[in-house]
Amino acid sequence: MQEQERPGTVADVHALALAMPYVTTVEGSQGKPVYQVGGKSFIFFRNPRPDATDPVTGKRYDDVIVFWVGNEADKQSLIGEPGSPFFTTAHFDGHPSVLLRARDLPALTRTELAEVIQDAWLSRASARRAADWLREHPQAGQAP
Repeated sequence: MQEQERPGTVADVHALALAMPYVTTVEGSQGKPVYQVGGKSFIFFRNPRPDATDPVTGKRYDDVIVFWVGNEADKQSLIGEPGSPFFTTAHFDGHPSVLLRARDLPALTRTELAEVIQDAWLSRASARRAADWLREHPQAGQAP
């Protein structure tokens, strides 16, 4: 299995987010990282909240990662795909983001995770920064 095709990990989320240009990390509540570009968050590790709970035990999920998306169509594409590990909650209705539990990261390859992170960054970066990055990475702007 090639390095890029192995299952995604939490360490990959951190490494891939930090590999994008102009990224800063701020400490969110409970010390969880928030990745930003130009002062705008594009990935954050969410604290346990009452809207994301185990349907059997009622226990709050403590491993939810939030990824920004470009628009509602992108969001629906990710959460609507059969077998997708991405989800949303009513709290995020109308918000351009998707949720993913860290325990479900292996459902994505590292390559797929990189695409989600790049798209999250692109959705929040300034138009100039996004255009510059896409010019340097033309394969990233192509549909599969």
